[in-house]
Amino acid sequence: MPPLARRMADIQPFHVMEILKRAHELSAAGRDIIHLEVGEPDFPSPPPIVEAAQRFLASGHVHYTPALGLTRLREAIARFYHDRFGADVAPERIIVTPGASGALMLALGVLTNPGDEWLLPDPGYPSNRHLVRSFEGRPVALPVQADTRFQPTPDQVNAAWTPNTRGLIVASPANPTGTLLSLGEISALHHCVKARRGTLIVDEIYQGLNYGVEASTALSRLDEVFVVNSFSKYFGMTGWRLGWMVVPPAYVREIEKLAQHFFISPSTPAQHAALAAFAPGTLEILEARRHAFANRRNALLPALRQIGFRFATEPQGAFYLYADISSLADSSEALAKRLIEEAGVATTPGLDFGDNAPERHLRIAYTTDEARLREAAERIGRVLNQH
Repeated sequence: MPPLARRMADIQPFHVMEILKRAHELSAAGRDIIHLEVGEPDFPSPPPIVEAAQRFLASGHVHYTPALGLTRLREAIARFYHDRFGADVAPERIIVTPGASGALMLALGVLTNPGDEWLLPDPGYPSNRHLVRSFEGRPVALPVQADTRFQPTPDQVNAAWTPNTRGLIVASPANPTGTLLSLGEISALHHCVKARRGTLIVDEIYQGLNYGVEASTALSRLDEVFVVNSFSKYFGMTGWRLGWMVVPPAYVREIEKLAQHFFISPSTPAQHAALAAFAPGTLEILEARRHAFANRRNALLPALRQIGFRFATEPQGAFYLYADISSLADSSEALAKRLIEEAGVATTPGLDFGDNAPERHLRIAYTTDEARLREAAERIGRVLNQH
């Protein structure tokens, strides 16, 4: 085998996929598995979105679009920012991408030189640090704690900043914790980063999935930031692989050049489908689903607390619970394996999300209906009682 690129030694597997693989094996053997591991809504794509794709495909004219996406879709996203958040975002600043991962690839591609450091909260979404490494950058973990809702602070950013630091990547709502940054907190982080001539990237892919607080966007206050978003989570279009990014005007042409080479264009059927995502009827469906997620969270959280799971912060967004299991087991990885084998419940060990006490934490996704969530808690309780 020819030698691999040196960067591959730093690229770790996505451990949740190993859990998912085992879950499928057990299902194939006849076991009933409750899936609480993968961050994917269980609802089907909203019918208006599917119908829009079907109408477009029936025309047979499925060709490339511009690399930055359909003009109509970029304009629709801009209207959504104005109508939902009161943010004035020029369509020309909006880049439609193959998923949020494609957006982050483009941002890092135009911003990162070899050896540049990016600060990332730990725990955090694992792919971010691996994408930084793929562009020959160096991810630097910021160990965030429950007392700041697992979000970084300006003091922490200042303490970690070095001459090689290029910027900071944050998420609100965050994966795996489901916690939020207020607009004031995002503004303070931006002021801190800007003072050091760095760049702030804000991941808003779970925007809209908020509980007890109104959804917001950094773009209602800030212009000189990169904001990544997606049609996957709130809009329920995971498999369509479509996202977008809003960037400062000076970067649009440079990102366009990379997009032309990386992707040619985003999926044409997915873009035409997404034109229906902002229709009033579709948004009504999505809001009903948001309320369903809130009810699921409110059912699962106390059920898990009752059997010994601890939660230092309650999530206000996304669809995850980040549980402290240290009073129940010495290793979240061992507990996750026990739960899938003995309880038929698939969860994600903290190992995927960084080096900040991963053995103490499990991520649990409430992406199935309330009855199954209650059953999952009962199964987990029986297994823990046996031990």
